Amino acid sequence: MRFLPLLWSGIWRKRGRSILIFLQVAVAFTLFGVLQGLKSGAEHAVAAARADLLIVHSRLSWSEPLPLGLLGRIRSVPGVKEAIPVALALGEYQNPNQKIGIVAIRPATGWLSAFTFQVPPRYAAALRATRTGALVRVRLARKYGWKIGDRIPLLTQVPQRDGSTNWTFDVVGTYRDSDVGGASDTILVNYDYWNEARFTGRNTVHHFNVEVADAREATAVGDAIDARFANSPDETRSESLREMAQANVRSIGDIEFLIRAVVSAVVASLLFATATMMIQSVRERTSEIAVLKTLGFTSANVVLLILAEALVIFLPAAASGLALATRAFPLASRFLHGLTMPWTVVAAGLGAAALIAVGSAAIPAALAARIEVATGLAGQ
Repeated sequence: MRFLPLLWSGIWRKRGRSILIFLQVAVAFTLFGVLQGLKSGAEHAVAAARADLLIVHSRLSWSEPLPLGLLGRIRSVPGVKEAIPVALALGEYQNPNQKIGIVAIRPATGWLSAFTFQVPPRYAAALRATRTGALVRVRLARKYGWKIGDRIPLLTQVPQRDGSTNWTFDVVGTYRDSDVGGASDTILVNYDYWNEARFTGRNTVHHFNVEVADAREATAVGDAIDARFANSPDETRSESLREMAQANVRSIGDIEFLIRAVVSAVVASLLFATATMMIQSVRERTSEIAVLKTLGFTSANVVLLILAEALVIFLPAAASGLALATRAFPLASRFLHGLTMPWTVVAAGLGAAALIAVGSAAIPAALAARIEVATGLAGQ
């Protein structure tokens, strides 16, 4: 602690230069935190995605409907634990800019095991008991101030039997979704009510959610389902949530190479820039370092002093940059909804900051250690 005033005087000798180094490090580690956080967050999201949950949809496209009659044949495939039909639609609330996804499901006993939804038991029971009921995602309920008992009017492209495209649902509860790819502005409604009330597309679904008894057999079960409908008018394609998450990440491109390239370039430029500034600082302090040596400081003490100055600047600057990255991360992660900044990235960032600080100060510290008292006092 007794050397802190000496450290501070060395850092604050050239305020402008110290502030510039601080800002350079903070900006660099903000970029490091966001990019590395995206990479690590995507990896964690893929690893957390359920491998035992299959989405069985038309081989032609996601929008191509499948007959509801396939449900029984899917359930009869060995290894299938649960299968739930799902129909999708898009509604407008109040104006065309307020889009809301409508997910029609059949809330039979055990249906939640085939989804990534978290629904309190009382809300699940209320949905099952209310034909026009709807479960609203928590974020959506907060967005519009909806509460249980409210009625939601939605304008859709799906006509009812009376020709009207206006649908009204009763809010009976809320839910959360742990799926990274899950949309936030969605409601869950009863498939049977939706199916009976609509004029077109009756007895069809967009896909089936299929829970597999053993996640290790998910690929085999999916292949068996697809084989059962091969060469039929309703050929299917079965994908697990984990496979879909991996495909979603791959669709962005080679994100790992891009992030490594950008981070490597930033770290290299930061290393050269800060090392140059610190070399200049040591040269300007030649006589001061010589005075320290006359007072009994050894070359090792001088090296440690220079390294400590670098660490005192780098670590707070890196912490500031990583804190800013954590705050900015939700905006940067919109391409994969739900990603969060792993704390391992913050720890790795601080560790990298310490290494870069030592690396950038190594040459200046070595130069300072070689300063001779006589030549230093002479100003040479």
